[in-house]
Amino acid sequence: METFRHRTLELLQASGNRADKAKALAELIRAHRGYHWVGLYDVSSTHISAIAWTGNEAPAFPSFPVTKGLNGAAVAEKKPVIVQDVAQDSRYLVTFGATRGEAIFPVFTPDGSRVIGTIDVESDRVNAFQAEDEAFLQECSALLRPLWN
Repeated sequence: METFRHRTLELLQASGNRADKAKALAELIRAHRGYHWVGLYDVSSTHISAIAWTGNEAPAFPSFPVTKGLNGAAVAEKKPVIVQDVAQDSRYLVTFGATRGEAIFPVFTPDGSRVIGTIDVESDRVNAFQAEDEAFLQECSALLRPLWN
């Protein structure tokens, strides 16, 4: 985990544009735990919009109303939303046909008053997210906060 933290800080402090940094960070998260797909999103008062994602295929909904999907639920509830079987949750917006589980972790302003981003992690397996994933993704939401500042 220490190597992950170190690499995350290196990427955040590197020169370059935000989208490139975000793509590298999404890939770092995906590779660290072997997730199927990772996306990083901006949250405004009206929309949730993808900054970057792993792989070459864009999500089916790169931008959508802040009231929709599991991302919208995480923003409204101001807490992580973990769905072990997306077929059983009507809030799920299809990103990829292979997705079976999804976890959304909000990123907050430094004072914790507002959600400014989300980390969206998808698995191609039902019941894929364990306590270790939750702890890891919670740490990622704090580590990656500078990407949204």
